[in-house]
Amino acid sequence: MGSGSCGNVLTALASFFIPGLGQLLQGRWLLAGFMFVLTALFWLILLGWAIHLWSIIDAALFEQPEPAAQRYSRYYGYDHRRVY
Repeated sequence: MGSGSCGNVLTALASFFIPGLGQLLQGRWLLAGFMFVLTALFWLILLGWAIHLWSIIDAALFEQPEPAAQRYSRYYGYDHRRVY
């Protein structure tokens, strides 16, 4: 899934309600915990909205890393699905 896909829209909506939930749904649990805790701490000084907004945008724009076999085939013209 790429940026703007249905999955990213759903994770952005999840992050809208609970900061870091979108990252958790994408499998990035360390970043999810970091955003959740940082938002809670920043709300104490009324700046939590900034981290909350960052969480939403990050979930919406996230793209899965490309597998190595696909990167290789794109650069060298090798078809990793074909048996030679």
